[in-house]
Amino acid sequence: MDDYQFVGTRLLDVGYLEWNPQGTRTAVLVHGWPDSPESWSRVAPALAAAGYRVLAPALRGFEPTRFLDASTPRSGQLAALGCDLLEFCDALGVTQPVLIGHDWGARAVANACGLDRGAASHLVMLSVGYGTNDPSQTLSLQQARNYWYHWFMSTSRGQRAVEEDRRAFTRLMWDTWSPAGWYDAAAFDEACRAFDGPDWAQVVVHSYRHRWGFAEGDAEYAAEEAKLNPAPTLDVPTLILHGGADTCNPPSSSSGRESYFNGPYDRVVLDGIGHFPQREAPQAVASQILKFLTAYSL
Repeated sequence: MDDYQFVGTRLLDVGYLEWNPQGTRTAVLVHGWPDSPESWSRVAPALAAAGYRVLAPALRGFEPTRFLDASTPRSGQLAALGCDLLEFCDALGVTQPVLIGHDWGARAVANACGLDRGAASHLVMLSVGYGTNDPSQTLSLQQARNYWYHWFMSTSRGQRAVEEDRRAFTRLMWDTWSPAGWYDAAAFDEACRAFDGPDWAQVVVHSYRHRWGFAEGDAEYAAEEAKLNPAPTLDVPTLILHGGADTCNPPSSSSGRESYFNGPYDRVVLDGIGHFPQREAPQAVASQILKFLTAYSL
């Protein structure tokens, strides 16, 4: 991870990748679970070539980002991810960037916009529907089956799997959330380096337990939790990208969400693509993002 730079926030020493530092506009790309900032390595250059400074931070718990204080709760609650992102941008002096996120990162960028109406010029979410954070939301039996790993991590056996067998556990997600053959061993090994930090397992387990009400949140984020639940409507121009072959969050989970957005809103389903569009179809993802940014330039 020699290419990472670091910036301190209130709670974290955040590791991040950067492309085109002299770009006149900024895009912040936030990875998902189980993945790493390198997931954007074939999308970022296209944004950089279009004049953007591109930043890709590692989320809390993911290498090389570290907590500054041993006493800080290793919370993975989604409100904390949104706050971390706002503090990351503040620490670098970045104002109103394009916020782009996948999976956990999609929730982080949306929550950042929900907490601060001026957080972003544009919002792009991959593989996640907005307004799906409510623990009391209705789930189909099929979706409950898709989320088996959520329920598994709520058990002591699941916690041990995350702690002691994290590579096999996460590889199962890569093998089953997208059509077969979409990645090679080197890409998976690169992503797994982000899972080797001392806090990764604790943050991951807490995140999934908290979002369904199986664990208490960090009191530090009580006000933010209240602001985000129920999900607020957003004014920022928003693009949703969803793989048509996503077997974790099927594309139906992001449809019919227009009422949450007051500003311009687009949604594109990428046929034949699974849960990791920025890895599976980076050119298509970059093209859709740049087309959206051009169409709704402010």
